[in-house]
Amino acid sequence: MNDDRQKLVDQYTEIARLAGGLAHEIKNPLSTIRLNMELLAEDFSQDPDNPLFRRALNKVKIVQRECQRLQDLLDDFLNFAKVRKLNLEPTNLNQQVRQLLHFFQPKAKESNIEVIDYLASDLPMVLLDRQAFDGAMLNLLLNAQQAMPNGGQLVVRTSGTRDGVALDLIDTGCGMDAETQARIFDAFFSTKRGGTGLGLPTARKIIEAHGGQIRVQSEPGRGTQFTITLPIPAQLPSSDKARQLPSPEPDRA
Repeated sequence: MNDDRQKLVDQYTEIARLAGGLAHEIKNPLSTIRLNMELLAEDFSQDPDNPLFRRALNKVKIVQRECQRLQDLLDDFLNFAKVRKLNLEPTNLNQQVRQLLHFFQPKAKESNIEVIDYLASDLPMVLLDRQAFDGAMLNLLLNAQQAMPNGGQLVVRTSGTRDGVALDLIDTGCGMDAETQARIFDAFFSTKRGGTGLGLPTARKIIEAHGGQIRVQSEPGRGTQFTITLPIPAQLPSSDKARQLPSPEPDRA
């Protein structure tokens, strides 16, 4: 069984390496296209009264927007496919959540979102790669923000469970139907205009790499709840404790 699991890990690592290499090869000519579009935009801006130049500049701007969308997709895909070592450290979950909410607060205020935290006292320490975990959490926070375009309320709650800890993120956004919930963690699936559909799959990979799970409950018009559960370590890890996971940088979900 362990041999089969290791084979799957090796296969995934090789596929991720090949996919990452292909994405890098696409990024190089894309960078050249973007640079030349910028130069063309500068040229066509020299004579704003020329109708031919104005039409050409509008077309250049369309190409620039599409290039940026492709750049975002490539960046998110590289983050999704990349495999790196998971540096686990004993971590106070409440403290980590507070720091992340402090970072997120300006975005929440800008979107008229009230953030309320209920953090249980005396939670046991958990093993986290803090950078990776923050990336996963930020994806979930941004997803909640996008689900509440007219503002709303976001509740962040921690609690103890029988064999670990739980972290809930509950928003009052637009919610999701059952079909959307079933696909929400599928790579490239997105209900948002311009979304890459890699934010939530990346978040799940990171949580599962920590030995945890992530679940979603939602109802159209009522909001969405994501629940993350993390195990309590039997003992503290040695300094070389590591696992494999995708890159943690947040993505446009």
